[in-house]
Amino acid sequence: MPAPAHAAPAAPAPSNVDTKGRDRWFDLLRAAAIVRVVLFHMFPVAWLGMGFPAMGVMFALGGSLMARSVDRSATRAVRGRLRRLLPALWLLAAVFVPAMLVLGWDDHPQWPAFLLWLVPVAEPPATAWAEPVSGVLWYLVTYLWLVLLSPLLLALYRKARLATVLAPLVLLPLFDHAAWPFGDRSASVIEDVLTFAACWILGFAHRDGDLRKVRFPVILAVSIVATAGAVGWVVTHPGENGIDLGDNPPAYAIYSIGFVLVLLRLAPKMDWLTKRHRTDAAVTLLNSRAVTIYLWHNVAITAAFPLGDWLHVWVFGDVLAEVGYTAITLWLLVLIVIHVGWVEDLAAKRRPRLLPV
Repeated sequence: MPAPAHAAPAAPAPSNVDTKGRDRWFDLLRAAAIVRVVLFHMFPVAWLGMGFPAMGVMFALGGSLMARSVDRSATRAVRGRLRRLLPALWLLAAVFVPAMLVLGWDDHPQWPAFLLWLVPVAEPPATAWAEPVSGVLWYLVTYLWLVLLSPLLLALYRKARLATVLAPLVLLPLFDHAAWPFGDRSASVIEDVLTFAACWILGFAHRDGDLRKVRFPVILAVSIVATAGAVGWVVTHPGENGIDLGDNPPAYAIYSIGFVLVLLRLAPKMDWLTKRHRTDAAVTLLNSRAVTIYLWHNVAITAAFPLGDWLHVWVFGDVLAEVGYTAITLWLLVLIVIHVGWVEDLAAKRRPRLLPV
């Protein structure tokens, strides 16, 4: 079937694509981003977020993959992404929504609000004790909106490339300083979409081959200016938590762009990965269970502390206790992945497996 008239010319296959058609550089970046997210929630220190802006990287990877799918069929692209995204959320909801109601939720919202656990166009409601679970769902909400907007954003990008990348960065500070009369929940959705839309659109630029047309020294220079400028701003304008990019969405957006530009521009050969079978298997596992790990890792972290206290890991001193809590967290997360991760196989129309390695 011929490509649609609006589609960009097909780029030659990069050297980092394996025999199954998977971009192993993308797989490695996604695996690193998932590991960084888990580490940050276990050890919430600002330098982890600054060392590797995982959320911006994941949105950029999503934008690149979405552009390829939209060129084939916009409707099927949106439907396919939702099919891969939502079943894992539904399983989480099947566990936690009844638990929240049974354990007591006096001020729970009206029943229509619970539909957000089925289609998360905004962050689903949750009781106070479940906030570690619901607190990570902003990513799925933002991802969902960017998927839905992708056909429009891709068309705009191909008509005005640079303007489409820069538009969210212009709109974000304007929105942050404007009065929003429709409630905090919708305001948070718009802020998150604007924060990461530029990274998503840079994924389009990668897929269309536009980034490869720019010399790497130019990309590197823009990256240095963006990251240095964002860091300089948060250092001179600290937020409630001190020097933390998370407190300043415009700075976080620009900092993420600085990293994304370089990471998408690179296309290293990945032969070394396939030769290291254990590392290759770990990358494959993290990619095949990325949604499950993201949705459930805070559950494992939260449960690890009372379990560690019950096991008296604190008697070994602060350092060894941290090691003990971390080991329990990883053990719980592995158990969760084994027991519920197969949902991602069904969503991707693959044969269900306990560990897809």
